[in-house]
Amino acid sequence: MLAANGEAVGKVKDVVIQNRSGRRSPKVKGLVVELLAHRRIFIPMERVHSIDPNQVIISGLVNTRRFEAREREMLVAAQLFDRTVKRAEAAGPETIFDVAIERARSRDWQLSEVALKEVARRPFQRPHVTIVDWSEVPDFIDVPAPRDAEQQVMRLSELKPADVARELHDMDPTLRADVVAAMDDERLAEALEELPEDEQVDVIASLDTERAADVLEEMDPDDAADLIAELEPALAETILQRMEPEEARDVRTLLSYDAATAGGLMNPEPVVLGADATVADALAQVRQEEVTPAMAALAFICRAPLDTPTGRYLGAVHIQRLLREPPSALVAGLIDPDITPLTVNSNIAQVSRYFATYDLVCAPVVDNDRRLLGAVTVDDVLDHILPNDWRGVQLDRLETEVTNG
Repeated sequence: MLAANGEAVGKVKDVVIQNRSGRRSPKVKGLVVELLAHRRIFIPMERVHSIDPNQVIISGLVNTRRFEAREREMLVAAQLFDRTVKRAEAAGPETIFDVAIERARSRDWQLSEVALKEVARRPFQRPHVTIVDWSEVPDFIDVPAPRDAEQQVMRLSELKPADVARELHDMDPTLRADVVAAMDDERLAEALEELPEDEQVDVIASLDTERAADVLEEMDPDDAADLIAELEPALAETILQRMEPEEARDVRTLLSYDAATAGGLMNPEPVVLGADATVADALAQVRQEEVTPAMAALAFICRAPLDTPTGRYLGAVHIQRLLREPPSALVAGLIDPDITPLTVNSNIAQVSRYFATYDLVCAPVVDNDRRLLGAVTVDDVLDHILPNDWRGVQLDRLETEVTNG
C-alpha cells in the first residue's frame, strides 16, 4: 500500500466487510494493513484512492491505532476463506476460495462475486472452481434474524427512510427491537435521522456501544452530534471513543459549538474544490449519491488543504451555473460574489434571515481566518425552528393519512 506521495505505508493483509439488509451486497468497510513495524491498522475505504493488482493508493491521514474487528464485521481472508458451503446447484460441498469487490455507483465498495472450489473427493484430484454471485452462497455472513423481523427488514428495504421511520415509530416495541437488530447500519442510520429525538435516543441506548458507534458513523456528522448531545454524558463519551477517530473528531467539533448557531448546525463535509478545479470536476463531486440535494446546491472553492477546516475560502458556485458552463471551464471564474459566508457564532435567527435574504438552500460557514469549516443546509435550520416534537407529529399525521386512504 502506498500513500498519495508514493511513500510505502504497509501491506494489505485483509478486507473488512459487513452484511446489509434487503439482499444488498455486503459492504466493504475497509482494509487491514500491516505497517512496516508489523502493527496492523484499519484503513477506511473512503481513504482508498485506487486499487490495482500490484498496489493500493490511499489519501489523507492514517490512524495508527491497532486494528480490532467490531461486532457484525467479518475479515475476508481470516474468516471467509476455506469456509465450507453447500449449494443446491452444486454436486457436493465447496469451499470459499476467493472474492471480488467492486465500486458501486454510490462510490461505496461492495462484495460482488465469490469463487468456490469443490472439495476434492479423491487424492490428487484437481478441484473445479466456480465463480458465482455473492447472493448464491447460502448463509453468507449473518445468522438469520427471527422470522418476523427478517420479513419486516425485507419489506422495509424497499421504502424511503422517512417511511421506514414511520414503520418503526408504529411498531410493537418487541418486534422493533428485533428489526433494529437485523437492519444494517446504513439503513438504520437513515431511518434514525427521520425519527423524533426521544425515539432516536431510545434506539441508540438499546444497542451495544460497538453497534451504536457503527450506526452513528453512518449518519451525517451534524445529525450524529445532535443525537449524541441528547444521550447521557457517560454513554455519549463511551460511544465517541468507539467511533473511528476521524468521525468522532467531526462530532466533537460540532458539539463544541452552541446547537443553535451556524457552528452547531453545519455539516463539516460540504463539496469543496480547489481553485484549479474544472466544471467537470465539480459536477463529478456533486453527483455523488451520498451528497444530499441541498448540499449539492453549492460547491465551495478554497485553497489547500481541501478537507475542513480548509485553506482560505474563496467563494461558492451554484450548481445551476455549473450546468450552463463548458466542462473545461475553471470553477474559480464562476464564483457568485453575492454569497457572503456565515460565521460559526451566527445565531439561529441570523441564519434564518440569511437563507430568506439570499434565497439559498445551502450556506458556507467560516472561521475568523476565513477557513471553510462546513455548510448549513435549510433542512438543518428547519429542524431547529420547528417544535421539538415535529417529527412525531408528522409521523402520526402520515399514519392518519395512510389509514384514511
